[in-house]
Amino acid sequence: MNMPTLSAQELTGVAAEIVRMGGSSPEEADMVAANLVEANLQGHDSHGVGMIPRYIQALRQGGLKANTPAKLLADHGAILVFDGQGGYGQVVARQVMRAGVERAKTTGVCITSLKSAHHLGRIGAWAEQCAEAGLVSIHFANVYSRAIVAPFNGADRRLGTNPFCVGVPRAGHAPLILDFATSSIASGKVRVASNLGESLEPGVAIDVEGKPTVDPSDILKEPMGALLPFGKHKGGGLALICSLLGAALTGSPTERLTKPGDLRIVNGMLSIIVNPAMLGGAESFEDEIEAFLPWVRESRPIAGEVLFPGEPEQRRKAIRVKDGIDVDDETWRQLMEAKASLER
Repeated sequence: MNMPTLSAQELTGVAAEIVRMGGSSPEEADMVAANLVEANLQGHDSHGVGMIPRYIQALRQGGLKANTPAKLLADHGAILVFDGQGGYGQVVARQVMRAGVERAKTTGVCITSLKSAHHLGRIGAWAEQCAEAGLVSIHFANVYSRAIVAPFNGADRRLGTNPFCVGVPRAGHAPLILDFATSSIASGKVRVASNLGESLEPGVAIDVEGKPTVDPSDILKEPMGALLPFGKHKGGGLALICSLLGAALTGSPTERLTKPGDLRIVNGMLSIIVNPAMLGGAESFEDEIEAFLPWVRESRPIAGEVLFPGEPEQRRKAIRVKDGIDVDDETWRQLMEAKASLER
């Protein structure tokens, strides 16, 4: 069956219905669905509605808990410590960022520690939430799931895709959002490539013997190979740091503790939220951003044009808002299968 292109509103409705059927309140279902569809709109289908079948599996297994908020464990003023309690990451992360933003507005800086949240989705969403409040933010996240990334110079899976993200607000403009997996590509992009029957780009993955591969099945099926870190030792080092800060420091499980058959996607995240208005250079911060960025863009492009973090996503969103979101046949089949499983 060929699935027609859906508007964001239509796809959000489909996603919210399935999440509600999984036991979530209408409010929670709407929040989760809106977050996933926003990822689709920005072109990150790896973090979009295609995640829902995995969520339903985790709900059935008990690793994801519907209608479960984050629990405040400690309030040290400029440090807030939360336990996600296995709740939807799209819900608990918004709750934690809201608390961190409110605190940073009065203290100047707030460090939030979030452990044991289910899949946080696109980490850029939380940087965007901070930027909307006029605050700078830095985020280190780890991924407790079946390890999928080899360390630099290693051939075995030892790390998650472990995102790193920075958000910088801009007055009157969309914020700068630097958001990337420390692996060569996000693990969800392997799923997308497999669903579309496409090959991976050369240089992003190795098979079980440590040899280069472009076949998604070498990553998704036994015996499994691994994704490589981006930028060789640089990405490998940052992935390790994200595990240590996003998981070990927050009390969330590291990849070392994953168990076969565990369908949860557990994220820990350490966030640093800064109020520019309370820093010494705050007066010139906005002015220098708007002077510096045009100067950087004047660099002669080698190919295409010089773009800033977040701009490709903004452009893809404008196109998909206008033209709709394509859902590939396999993703649609999996969504409908997940829905049908909840109707039984």
